[in-house]
Amino acid sequence: MWYYGGTPMGWGGIVMMALGMILFWGTLVVVGVLVLRKVNEGGRNGSALRVLEERLARGEIDTDEFDRVRKTLSTR
Repeated sequence: MWYYGGTPMGWGGIVMMALGMILFWGTLVVVGVLVLRKVNEGGRNGSALRVLEERLARGEIDTDEFDRVRKTLSTR
């Protein structure tokens, strides 16, 4: 006995399977983007502190300004 569309699940099953695959791959892409953003976000705060330390080492800022800006960065 042959079913409508040549498969036992019919057109409704094929559509649901296609939507499930789109949902699966879409979720995978969104999770990947969120993970990459989180990884890059951690580097931003560290790089700001690193730049601040380099400026202090070069003598561009004094220790009072360094402490003030470091406290400001740590609260964000």
